[in-house]
Amino acid sequence: MSYFVTGATGFLGRFLVGNLLKRKGTVYVLVRKDSQKKFDALAKKMAWDMKRVVPVHGDMTAAKCGLTAAQLKTLTGKVKHFFHLAAIYDLTADAESQRKANVEGTQNALDLGVAIGAGCFHHTSSIAAAGLYQGVFREDMFDEAEGLDDPYLRTKHDSEGLVRKEKRIKWRIYRPGMVVGHSQTGEMDKIDGPYYFFTFLKKLREMLPPWMPVLGLEGGRINVVPVDFVVDAMDHIAHKPKLDGHCFHLVDPEPMRVGEVLNTFARAGHAPEMTMRLDARMFAFVPSGVRGAVGSLPPVKRFIGMLLRDFKIPKGVLKFITYPTRFDNRETERALKGSGISVPRLDDYAWRLWDYWERHLDPDLFIDRSLKGKVKGKVVVVTGGSSGIGLSTAQRLAEAGATTVIVARGEEELFKARDEMKKGGGKVFAYTADLADMADCDRLVATILKEHGHVDILINNAGRSIRRSIELSYDRFHDFERTMQLNYFGCLRLIMGVMPTMIQRRKGHIINISSIGVLASSPRFSAYVASKAALDAFSRCAQGELSGKGISFTTINMPLVRTPMIAPTKMYESVPTLSPDEAADMVVKGIIEKPSRIATRLGIFSAVLNAVAPKAYEVIMSTAFELFPDSAAAKGDKKALKEDQPSQEQIAFASLMRGVHW
Repeated sequence: MSYFVTGATGFLGRFLVGNLLKRKGTVYVLVRKDSQKKFDALAKKMAWDMKRVVPVHGDMTAAKCGLTAAQLKTLTGKVKHFFHLAAIYDLTADAESQRKANVEGTQNALDLGVAIGAGCFHHTSSIAAAGLYQGVFREDMFDEAEGLDDPYLRTKHDSEGLVRKEKRIKWRIYRPGMVVGHSQTGEMDKIDGPYYFFTFLKKLREMLPPWMPVLGLEGGRINVVPVDFVVDAMDHIAHKPKLDGHCFHLVDPEPMRVGEVLNTFARAGHAPEMTMRLDARMFAFVPSGVRGAVGSLPPVKRFIGMLLRDFKIPKGVLKFITYPTRFDNRETERALKGSGISVPRLDDYAWRLWDYWERHLDPDLFIDRSLKGKVKGKVVVVTGGSSGIGLSTAQRLAEAGATTVIVARGEEELFKARDEMKKGGGKVFAYTADLADMADCDRLVATILKEHGHVDILINNAGRSIRRSIELSYDRFHDFERTMQLNYFGCLRLIMGVMPTMIQRRKGHIINISSIGVLASSPRFSAYVASKAALDAFSRCAQGELSGKGISFTTINMPLVRTPMIAPTKMYESVPTLSPDEAADMVVKGIIEKPSRIATRLGIFSAVLNAVAPKAYEVIMSTAFELFPDSAAAKGDKKALKEDQPSQEQIAFASLMRGVHW
């Protein structure tokens, strides 16, 4: 007994060939000449017996699959079962390529099967052949299909129609559900079906703890089946007698709703489950014209497009959230009776699918996440670049091949940092400037643009911090003025200076080093927090105006970092702080990922608690204010500086509120 298989290098095909090799006979597989290396690699990976697997060079898009007269003569009378699996199984493919592969390819395969006198033509169709039928679609139904506007649905329906009309050769049709990875290994070859939502679930996991309930969508029933069930069922049914001319639904007889499927994968990926789910079908009462008009509004289209791009979800997939069709599979159940072949529960193998996706298919795995890939050859300006966070960041940038521009007031320390980085092979430039002086900011920008042409990334790191209670600040209004002058106006002046060329080039990135204090509203830091909050607010406003012009803003709410800026407060020597290198890691993350905000979980929690229970949060802050008195430096008592040691209570509280300024 011999077999002929088209699409043998595809996902279903490779497993079907493996099954056929467990039986006696030769397996002929159609392979394009330019795909021979791919075929050889796959055969080796799948451990096929190459004495029994014979590649036949051809092309599905050509008449009789491109086989020569000599090839046809060799195969004639030898093939008992002709399995046609070659097709495009991709909702995002264009209509023309789908028609060529799915419809014309099926006709070519039928003609080849007839030409070589194959015993039975086994056509792998899909439940997509039913279109968007409202109700239960039986295995003997075909012309009743509805909603075939989508190219994928239409071509799967039309290709099956060719087989049904065929009188020259016996045939059997298999309609698998939505095929996912192997239930025992999790193996899958591409992102498809429910996999499109895995990126969304992963982002939920990164943002929220798994025990937190979230709001989600409910929809129709989605029929998911693993690849091993599909090929086992096809193999078994193909070899049973007296089933020619029948169609078989290889589906889950008890499919889950969309929300249940997503929650199953959420559990597998340790992401929060969508405890409360809104049924997407409830929006059907809104007239389609109104829905279309709203959906076509530029802001709505842009917002939806941004979300879909971020979550890597093709727009065409959304129509299947409200999938209306159920599938009767009585013919299949009768054919499989006594074989032990059945659809496994998704709950039992979802973790394998998730694990394989996370290790092999996650789109994030294929993004260049190296700093070098993001900054090599680009002009990056770092203010406060002679020490602390700025210096550590500049060193990373120089090593990654950026044209690194460092700015600071002190010439000696600045040039020393520049020369050290140059010794390491970095392309580094140093400019002195007082960023609290607006005229000096303008001079700096003009110099950089003249000598470098543009700025790709501006990192506003230079800043001033003042820790002093309001009661000690009545006669120190200048504290607020000078803090605002550097932390807000200086940064803003630089942003406004480099922005015109960024807009002209339609690309640029502004990174502002803010503070966790903005989220935590730390007492005694009213001057510092207010200046950083002003810059945060400007960035949020600017994002709305400039994101469409290719400009990104990232705010980093930095926790307490061990730098010269916090040295006057001796208590900080005994509490948890980040090193400048650890802080630079956060800046590097901002450069690579370009998020709107980077913050610690404690910072985000503080902001949420303040928003949800402001009075309770006020009590916590008031307690902290009483627990951490003004330092001797803030009081102006220089003699008491050495006696300014923290208590055990202060150390314990600061450790609990790790990274917050007190």
